[in-house]
Amino acid sequence: MEELISKIIEYGYLIIAIYSFGGGFFAILGGSILASMDKLNIYLVIFIAGLSNFIGSTVLFYLGKYQKREVAKFPIFVQHRTKIALSKILLKKYLIPTIFIQKFLYGIKTLIPLLLGFTNYNLNKFLILNSLASMIWAIVIGYVAFVSSDILRKFAQESEINPIVLPIALFIILYILWNILDWRIDHWRKNKKIRD
Repeated sequence: MEELISKIIEYGYLIIAIYSFGGGFFAILGGSILASMDKLNIYLVIFIAGLSNFIGSTVLFYLGKYQKREVAKFPIFVQHRTKIALSKILLKKYLIPTIFIQKFLYGIKTLIPLLLGFTNYNLNKFLILNSLASMIWAIVIGYVAFVSSDILRKFAQESEINPIVLPIALFIILYILWNILDWRIDHWRKNKKIRD
């Protein structure tokens, strides 16, 4: 276990950069937990995650704008028609808030930049909003995970529990809650589709 953790710490920033390129919730969460243990720098974790997320969303927007035919053939557009429909509704009703909120929503964060590219949304506007959204996402997730993990670690020290146990437990609990939330959203969509 110690060897695995030392490898994660050694390549932590690279893992965060690669994983955040496509979303990165768990990478920034793990990086923030390690930062609370003084294994990584929280400012670098947040900056790298935000920058990588910005680049990933920009690439998706670019693909939607300039490679529309090829991207439309991706299996995601066949398999996730309800998510695409929901994303289009959100973009039509709440364009700017959706660009910010989608960073926190599993299942549509990949679709929103692609769909904006399909609609010929202004590239400069997207770059500005995407940069702000990516940094807000990284700061919120990173800071909340950092502070929560730090509180739990201090509690573990006072309770004489191994300090690494509680941050890992927090990570597992958040992972389970995230999957339950995703399952509930999919269940809600299916029930709504059946009723419609």
